[in-house]
Amino acid sequence: MNANVREAAVPPRQPLEMPTQDLRRAPQAPAQPSRIRTRLARWFIALCTGGLTTYATWQMWLVMSGATVTTLQALWVGLFGLTFGWIAFSACASLAGLLFSPPTRTHNPPATHRTALLMPVYNESAASTSGALCAMAWELHARGLAAGFEIFLLSDTKNPEIWIQETAAFDHLRRKLRGVMPVWYRRRHDNQGRKAGNIQEFVGNWGGRYEYMIVLDADSYMTADSLLSMVAEIQSNARLGLVQSVPALIGGHGLLPRMQQFAGFLYGPVVARGTAAWQGDDGNYWGHNAIIRTAAFASACGLPRLRGPAPIGGEILSHDFVEAALLRRAGWGVRMLPQLAGSYEQGPPALAELAARDRRWAQGNLQHAGVIGARGLHAANRTHFLIGIMSYLASPLWLSLLALGLLITLQANLIRPEYFSGGFQLFPTWPRFDAERMQALFWFSLTVLFFPRVLGLIETLVDTTRRRAAGGGLRLLASTLLETLLSTLYAPMLMLIQSRQVLEILRGKDSGWQTQRRHGGQTTWTDSLFGYWVYTTLGLLATGLVLALEPQLGIWLAPTLTGLILAVPLAHWSGSQRLGNGLRRVGWLLTPEETARQAPNSEAIQLGEWFEAALANLDLATLVADPHRAEIHFHAVQPGPQPRPDRPHLASLSAAAKITGAESSGQALQWLERDERLAVLSDRRLFAALVGCDGPKLIQRAVPQTKLAS
Repeated sequence: MNANVREAAVPPRQPLEMPTQDLRRAPQAPAQPSRIRTRLARWFIALCTGGLTTYATWQMWLVMSGATVTTLQALWVGLFGLTFGWIAFSACASLAGLLFSPPTRTHNPPATHRTALLMPVYNESAASTSGALCAMAWELHARGLAAGFEIFLLSDTKNPEIWIQETAAFDHLRRKLRGVMPVWYRRRHDNQGRKAGNIQEFVGNWGGRYEYMIVLDADSYMTADSLLSMVAEIQSNARLGLVQSVPALIGGHGLLPRMQQFAGFLYGPVVARGTAAWQGDDGNYWGHNAIIRTAAFASACGLPRLRGPAPIGGEILSHDFVEAALLRRAGWGVRMLPQLAGSYEQGPPALAELAARDRRWAQGNLQHAGVIGARGLHAANRTHFLIGIMSYLASPLWLSLLALGLLITLQANLIRPEYFSGGFQLFPTWPRFDAERMQALFWFSLTVLFFPRVLGLIETLVDTTRRRAAGGGLRLLASTLLETLLSTLYAPMLMLIQSRQVLEILRGKDSGWQTQRRHGGQTTWTDSLFGYWVYTTLGLLATGLVLALEPQLGIWLAPTLTGLILAVPLAHWSGSQRLGNGLRRVGWLLTPEETARQAPNSEAIQLGEWFEAALANLDLATLVADPHRAEIHFHAVQPGPQPRPDRPHLASLSAAAKITGAESSGQALQWLERDERLAVLSDRRLFAALVGCDGPKLIQRAVPQTKLAS
């Protein structure tokens, strides 16, 4: 037995109390006034957005205003104003970031405080997460500052095979980091509260051990410089409760992820800088790649259950926004660092995974309608909630705008106009549509829409380092045009997908908690056809209707209609690594991480491959055949809750019965279902019975004891 196996899987308990917060009662908190620069940015954005939206809406009213404006036209103008205000806000925030961007701060190396690197996982790849953590630990060790950090794996995994791989990876990770950084592992038997509950349970058991916690996601990677900079930033102000980095997308090979990576590189900094300008220390939290003051989090962020059933009520899904708001309500600052480099994550590998992620996010953001009115929240946090809600309501609003436009076209072409509408008219009232003004408004709207892109392109062109990292000026321009074209084509499909998701949520359909697919290949033609033929059909029908009634309208709707008609091939190509890698070879859609001599996470990838080989073919049968591997697993297993008289552990009882009736462990393994395998992996006695198929003893020993425990 080696030293790693004998060492405890978790450190000694040092609990922090985490009381549930009352949204109807504001706590007494010290005032934290915003900086003058932040207030100026907010006023600028408000006036700029209001001015642009008022002007555009008035121009649209003039476009529509003949002698009589129909109800449909008035409603269309109202929807136009809402959707235009949404894009105007983004453009004005980008400009505010240029004018009021907070200065870049430099800090001395951070003092040595114990910081937990938290990796919450739910049926994730144990190899890739262990590889990333190992690489981060080694890089911190090379800087001589690893002593201030500890790794803590927080598992909510429900897949028995992945759980076995997690415990084996935990053992390997401890071996590799012996003398470098402590590594701990805990798997919950009850997934109450999902990720937020996972972290809350960690705080309740070991929060007192750590001054800070850096929350990671399963696809996160952060360089030593970024980790140390975040620690130094939060140490610079005793009232800072959370510091959020801006993760860059890396590791995508398909067409859609490479497009998103390039977009994030090109104008992501513009958007982040603008967001930081108006947020100040009243910022937001995105759930990962952020550092949190543990005591502040414990005192302020105990999440309540919302009234009513899911999907709008129940457990708070998008917990990060709410936790940021509760921290700020309690007087703690929440700050974003848009200038911080070295923080990374991966995007969805294809359109299907992007849609699945958006489904969860849509439910979580719409759920914030039950939080936005909580007592004591800062106006900036209410704005965060409103932006999150609008980010998903914008799609049905856009869809409604298009539908109303088609109805107005039908009305104009199929319904006879009433030329003499008054009691006495000498001259008729002719229908009038100001096409020239409409054309000017169209180009004005495009200018506002693409302003952040254009600003990001200009800044990249004048920055020699960034321009070269994107392949040079010509390739940068070509990549920008390609990304804009692809975004335009994918946008109508995403509009319909999100509109359907919002409708499902309003009808009461819960998203559940599904495992994210972070790696994957191209969507097959069959899956693309069955998944997206409806969008193509709608596009063809709408195109036929427009061409039959008003061909000129087809010119303005061409991008939307083309995207819908091409929905099936676009879905198929979204995950195509052949297309993505082909564009990379010709130097299009490049990012600095791809053109660097060595990718920032290259060591993490190599270590992930090593872990993948070490964990290959591990399953319950392997543990049955190998006592050493079985001991490694059970050493990492924490005691589960004792069954109650009214709630016996049915999976344990059924597993015991199947093992009793089996003639061999192989036959028992064939009979055991997922929950029963989890029960066996949680209980040494059940596992021992499986190894020996000791049926009679199991009946005498395991089942009565289970009843006694009940």
